[in-house]
Amino acid sequence: MKTGKTAFYLVCLTAALAILPIASFPGMPEGHYELSRFIAPEVCGGCHDTIYEQWKNSLHHLAQSDRVYRAAAFYYLEGLTDRDEIAEAESCVKCHTPVGFFSGFPVKTSEEKEGKVAGIAAQGVQCDFCHSATGARTLFNNNILLDPGHGESRPGTKRGPFADSRSDYHVSAHSKFHTGPEICAVCHDVRHVVYGTKLETTYEEWQASPYNSADSSKRLVCQDCHMYQRPGIPATGSTKRPKNPGLASADGPAREHVFTHFFVGGNSFIPSGSGDKVKAAMAVERLQNAAVLDLDVSAARAGSIVVTVKNTGAGHSLPTGLTDVRQVWLQVRVTDESGAPVFETGVPDANGYLPDGTILYNTVFGDGKGNPVENIAKAREVLKNRRVPAGGSLYETISVSPLAGKRFFVEAKLLYAVASQKLLDRVAGKGTIRVPIVTMAEIKKSI
Repeated sequence: MKTGKTAFYLVCLTAALAILPIASFPGMPEGHYELSRFIAPEVCGGCHDTIYEQWKNSLHHLAQSDRVYRAAAFYYLEGLTDRDEIAEAESCVKCHTPVGFFSGFPVKTSEEKEGKVAGIAAQGVQCDFCHSATGARTLFNNNILLDPGHGESRPGTKRGPFADSRSDYHVSAHSKFHTGPEICAVCHDVRHVVYGTKLETTYEEWQASPYNSADSSKRLVCQDCHMYQRPGIPATGSTKRPKNPGLASADGPAREHVFTHFFVGGNSFIPSGSGDKVKAAMAVERLQNAAVLDLDVSAARAGSIVVTVKNTGAGHSLPTGLTDVRQVWLQVRVTDESGAPVFETGVPDANGYLPDGTILYNTVFGDGKGNPVENIAKAREVLKNRRVPAGGSLYETISVSPLAGKRFFVEAKLLYAVASQKLLDRVAGKGTIRVPIVTMAEIKKSI
């Protein structure tokens, strides 16, 4: 009898120990919902057809299948042994496949690698996830509060910006949360799940910006730019942002403004890879209405050129997001009358790699001992954070050899790439992923 009890206790203890790492895994969801409770985007598209087509192939839709994300996420998992670092590397799924995360699979990035993410869980940030949201515990790391229905047969309440919405299919409710920046903050501010290092700070950048004004006539939130844009209307802080009148649903009333769902940022590569040239072009258009350059060549012959980089259109810093990966840099070239180069900086080599000394606007993380780290899972500190703040400017003084000759041309460009080509070659294999370089702004003067 005693032996039987001992065996029973051992079995229970073993089972408890087996589940402890999972139960205490940092970043695990507090709420769990059966996947069947969420409605497929295609069902929503039955009534909200225009909005569905806008969302399709957007960065939200493709968040889980994004080639750059997957290559980097899986690469950074390899070789990690520190539990805290593994916890961070495993946490990407909470924003890249939130429906999967909150329904129990995948709850770790490594589970994505197995290729078993199926159905709506593979469709990124989608209709029923956002429109089931009621608030947030914290405004980072997708600590969102959800109240989903029970699938297509009992869809429950869907929340949005209109106070008078009516539907024969689901209950409709007005939600202030959906028209404010906080709903965006839950995934666009990211902190290391153990160390607390601020890895992405888009919401905080907006909070500190002139767009976060107490004057309602000057205040702009995320939606005022990113959900006003449509083809030909970049809707940045430096352009007009006309309302988008129309129907939010096929049988709904005419609205003064229907929030668009293209969800365009600076990434033209991922939509283009899905054959969506419209969203790719919109991303380029947004980038080209985010910043301007000024060029002072008055002291160029004496060996000094001054370039001013102004963030005129983004409601956050340039760049934003995972800014140790994004590349925004300044390229300056001086040529003589024949077009021969006299000086250049920031010109990629044949591999697409930037030379040492390039003026980069980025973030560099450290290991807690002052050493730079490439893998954000190891990020215990911020060593460098030099980016162009919203509504602000940075000034670059570039030293060149004194210019002796009749005439020279000075050209400056602000350039953007979704990720460093050197990084992409490392995480995906050389030449596997080639991202375009977009000219955000340029200026040229003669001396």
